[in-house]
Amino acid sequence: MVQETHRAASPSVDPANDILLSVEGLHLAFGGIKALQGIDLAVRPGEIYSIIGPNGAGKTSLLNCISGRYRPQQGRMVFNGTDITGLKPNQRCRLGLGRTFQNLALFGHMTVLDNILVGRHHLMRNNFLSGSLYWLSGARREELEHRRHVENIIDFLEIAHIRHSIAGTLSYGLCKRVELARAVALNPRLLLLDEPMAGMNFEEKEDIARYIIDLNEEWGITIVMIEHDMGVVVDISDHVTVLNFGQPIASGLPDDVMADPFVRQAYLGEESLLEESA
Repeated sequence: MVQETHRAASPSVDPANDILLSVEGLHLAFGGIKALQGIDLAVRPGEIYSIIGPNGAGKTSLLNCISGRYRPQQGRMVFNGTDITGLKPNQRCRLGLGRTFQNLALFGHMTVLDNILVGRHHLMRNNFLSGSLYWLSGARREELEHRRHVENIIDFLEIAHIRHSIAGTLSYGLCKRVELARAVALNPRLLLLDEPMAGMNFEEKEDIARYIIDLNEEWGITIVMIEHDMGVVVDISDHVTVLNFGQPIASGLPDDVMADPFVRQAYLGEESLLEESA
């Protein structure tokens, strides 16, 4: 077995631990198009688990099934001991499942602070009556707790200088950071990241990779990530699964997976492999 040469594994990654997310025999089709065919995943607590593959391999479809946006025709998903296959997205959020999107999903007319506070919405217990008795109830104290948590996230992601900026006026790289902040505000146990570094320059990618590692190691958040930058994947992942045409073709340690001939063929094409072996 190839020795892992990327980051040191988090102490919380223990093969003996229970599986945090289990995906079993997942099938998804749109008419005659088979997007996913028999996908199995087992994500352990504390892992950074990357899903890679060429464009159209079914990666985002898989995340959409896990988060509840798509309903698979076959298969089962279990998160932290709860079967989530039939649950709605908001119900999965309440269980501690958060995500970001490949395309930005921020409220462009709202401030950065308000966008992040939206991520706390499902944690708020106030109703009309408690809101009307704001100063006499625990509502004010609850709001302060939410604000304190959001400010911690803002400081962590180094976006204090844009706290009151309108999201729609920010650069793409900063918007991706704000979207990450909103997902973290959900207080997730598992965070699904769909191409968190897409469209970024080298320095921005370095920053996001550092934030992902810190969220995993310091905040204790398990990560499932789709990413096209293979250098980043190898450097920060504990486990990698490769999809091609909706099917898994390899799964394991990053260095082992990247050395797999089927993976190399999927990414480089048969001609490149033949040239290398000549």
